[in-house]
Amino acid sequence: MTHHVSSMLETYPKDVGNIDRQKLAECIEACFECAQTCTACADACLAEDMVAELTRCIRLNLDCADICAASGRVLSRQTGNNAEVTRALLEACRDACKACGDECEKHAEMHEHCKVCAEACRRCEQACTELLASLG
Repeated sequence: MTHHVSSMLETYPKDVGNIDRQKLAECIEACFECAQTCTACADACLAEDMVAELTRCIRLNLDCADICAASGRVLSRQTGNNAEVTRALLEACRDACKACGDECEKHAEMHEHCKVCAEACRRCEQACTELLASLG
């Protein structure tokens, strides 16, 4: 876990409620890491000779990257937290990571970047699942 994510959560001047700060920090980090990895994977797919066969993978990479980046930003904000929106966003992020991870796994034997991306998607999917469970 990056020191800065945890440090920022620890220095928040108000009570963050019943949310598990460690799970929150892990999820924020996983979201931003997954967003970067999916963006890079989409770009790598575009550089492949068989790019036409990777159209679905590229689309899911880009969708997942956008959803993960938005999730990381929203989860980073604690003031006036809207629990319903947070829950819906975590569910969407988990679902996008599952879809992208499933697709990247189909290409992982042929494309190392898809293998790396699938792993990042699984980590983020798990982090979202764990944070959702901790919300009760």
